[in-house]
This record gives sequence, structure tokens and C-alpha cells, in this order.
Amino acid sequence: MRIADIVKGLGAAVFFFLLSGLFSAQATQAGQAGERDGNFILIASTTSTEQSGLFAHILPRFEAASGIGARVVAVGTGQALRLGQRGDADVLFVHDRIAEERFVAEGFGVGRRDVMYNDFVIIGPRSDPAAIAQLGDVGAALRAIASARAAFVSRGDDSGTHKAELRLWAAAGIDSAQLRADRGDNRWYFETGSGMGPALNSAAELNAYLLSDRATWLNFSNRRDLTIAFQGDPRLYNQYGVILVNPARHPHVKEKLGRAFIDWITGPDGQAAIAAYRIGNDQLFFPNAR
Repeated sequence: MRIADIVKGLGAAVFFFLLSGLFSAQATQAGQAGERDGNFILIASTTSTEQSGLFAHILPRFEAASGIGARVVAVGTGQALRLGQRGDADVLFVHDRIAEERFVAEGFGVGRRDVMYNDFVIIGPRSDPAAIAQLGDVGAALRAIASARAAFVSRGDDSGTHKAELRLWAAAGIDSAQLRADRGDNRWYFETGSGMGPALNSAAELNAYLLSDRATWLNFSNRRDLTIAFQGDPRLYNQYGVILVNPARHPHVKEKLGRAFIDWITGPDGQAAIAAYRIGNDQLFFPNAR
């Protein structure tokens, strides 16, 4: 049974209350009316797009323009892709291009489109115990953290951010076995198996480094002694894409409604809505649909 059928059986309000840790439930009156008519889509997306506040900003605009309700399953990119493989979502909004292109090539998705980008940053203690702030590239920064055995929090959840982190460690010459080699009192690499917000909370508690997307960091309030410790390397570029789950493989996918969302988010109105989302003077995402 797909998630949409469960929603229909339980009632949307009850279902999303029970799964409030996973679901984001922003809706305009137009979107709510659409949902009562079954006129809604399920979007499986990253935790960063939800926890950064982006969906709270853009979904009411989409719903008002289209009359289509939108519900978000906020999980890591790896889990979002698995939901798509099972047909448990209509649209994916994720950020791991390699995995996304494989998803489409294997017939699970249709027509991946670029939507927007931002960047990753390394968050760390203000005291910067690994002295990474003035280093020239992200590989040197990660090697310095490993050499100092400074506490580092990893999402460890197969998300786009987690996969990007592991690729960066590998490019720095440090494999996952080395990261996990120290245990007990010597442990410095901590895998949380959680979304971006909870991982940031763990880093704040441990006064540790971690890799974060910039948008979630800017929307994060429990910073304690953390700050941006390293930024600016081109390898920290973070591209987001949108994919329709293949209706030929899963006939229950709401193809027409899903395409309406994709056309909107990659069109002038959706791109303008993304560009308009700011926290203070900071623009969190940069539209680049093509």
C-alpha cells in the first residue's frame, strides 16, 4: 500500500499528525480544498529543504496558483529515492545528482530537472581546534580534522549531504574504515543517522565539526558555540533536482499533478519564489532550472 492510500484511509490530518517528524504540512486554503478532492501530490524530499524553511515559503504559493495540495515527506535523499522506487511518492526533490541520474536510468523516474543550488559549509567550534579556517581547500580541512582527532558529527543516514561528505573524505585520502577505526574514549567521528537539524543539534552538544548545507545552518537557532569554520571551496557546490516518479512503472502516480508542480518550480514563478526566500540579508537558494 502506498503512502497516499494510507493518507486516504486515515484522513490527512490524523496521518500527518502521527508522522509529524517526517512530514511537513504547509497548505493554503486552495491546497486544503484540493486535498479534500484528492487533488494533491506527495513530494519525497531532503530534510534540508524542509528544515531550512524553504517549503513553508514556496508551497503556499504553488498551492494558491494551482489549487493542488502538496505534502512533503522530509527524509534523506537516499530514503527519498527508495520511496520513489516503491511508488510511495509522486515527485522527488533531492540533491545527489549521481544517484538521481541512476534512478532515472534504471526506469524509476522521468525527466530529472535542475531546480536550484546552494553550497555546503563545515560548521565547527569558534575555537577551531583543528585550525581549518585559513586552509586553502576542503581536503586539507578534513585532513586537519582527522589528524587532530577533533570531534566530527556525520549524518550517517545515506542522505545527499552524507554522500557528499563521504566523497569529500575519500577525495582527501581518508576512507570510511579510517573514520570509524577509533572507538571508546578515542572516538572522534560520530554518526547520528539523523536529518540535518538533529545532526546540527548533536554537533552543538559535542562542540564538534560537521558538514551542513548553508540554508539549514542559516535557519538553525541552537548554535551555541558553533560557527562556519570553512567555506568557499568549489567542491562544496550543492545542486538540487526534481524528478517525476515513473507512472509507467507505478500507474497510481499522479502524473498530471506531479508535472504541474515540476513545471511551476522550474518555471518563472517557482524560480522567483526560490530566489525570494531569505533569512535576514541572506539568500538561501539560487534558482538555476534548465
